[in-house]
Amino acid sequence: MFAAIRGSRGAAAHAQRLCALGASCAGASSPSLPATASASAAGVPALLSGRMGFGSLGFPAALAKWKSTMVELGTPSTDDMVTHAHDTGVSPTSFALKHPTERISYDESGGHERLAGDPSKRAFTYLVLTGGRFIYAAGLRLLVLKFILSMQASKDVLALASLEVDLSNIEEGSTVTMKWRGKPVFIKHRTEAEIELAASVNTSELRDPETDEERVLEKKWLVLIGVCTHLGCVPLSDAGDYNGWFCPCHGSHYDVSGRIRKGPAPLNMEVPEYKFMEEDKLLIG
Repeated sequence: MFAAIRGSRGAAAHAQRLCALGASCAGASSPSLPATASASAAGVPALLSGRMGFGSLGFPAALAKWKSTMVELGTPSTDDMVTHAHDTGVSPTSFALKHPTERISYDESGGHERLAGDPSKRAFTYLVLTGGRFIYAAGLRLLVLKFILSMQASKDVLALASLEVDLSNIEEGSTVTMKWRGKPVFIKHRTEAEIELAASVNTSELRDPETDEERVLEKKWLVLIGVCTHLGCVPLSDAGDYNGWFCPCHGSHYDVSGRIRKGPAPLNMEVPEYKFMEEDKLLIG
């Protein structure tokens, strides 16, 4: 501190400021500084001892008392130093380098408070939370779609789900066997006599009562799943006591409408879902 004060014009200015504030300046009615702007090394002790009432202490003690007084009243701020530098015609930068101070003043006229933004970072928090929710929703949607799509049948399974049959090659009175979804399907081109025989059956005598009209879309075409309803065997076509189908496993007899007439089978042979696309085109499934 003494090195910074010695031989500089700022020492006299600091002493003058303390005297002007009226602190510990007993006996100094109107202090006057030396005419020259720079105080010599001898002038500073004289100013400390004579002007500020530290004369009886000696220079080292007076300097210590002056430092404590500076601490009590506060060291000059950078604004004060700039003002003094302009008054004395000295560069503020040079003056600040020679007289360091702890009281640093910052220029707040440029809108620094606006540039600082919201200290709570509320906008950033909302942005992160909203973005996270969108990402979470998109991921959940992707998982749901993937799960739903995985439950759908593949293309090869869908290809086997339906069967198109050309009926023009099936002669009247004959039966053909097709494979659909791993099961045999009987397609019978019935004659007029077989149609009349199937229609003449008294349904009250049947184990599983169904009329022939309920089992066909067109009277001359009968479509059945070729599996015995007893234990799943494949019956023989155009056989049995009723000229329909006969299961050799346990002796079940079916008529020309696929209805159980004799044997252990409990139900009629199943009729699959089908429709006629054209007069000679059948779509099963």
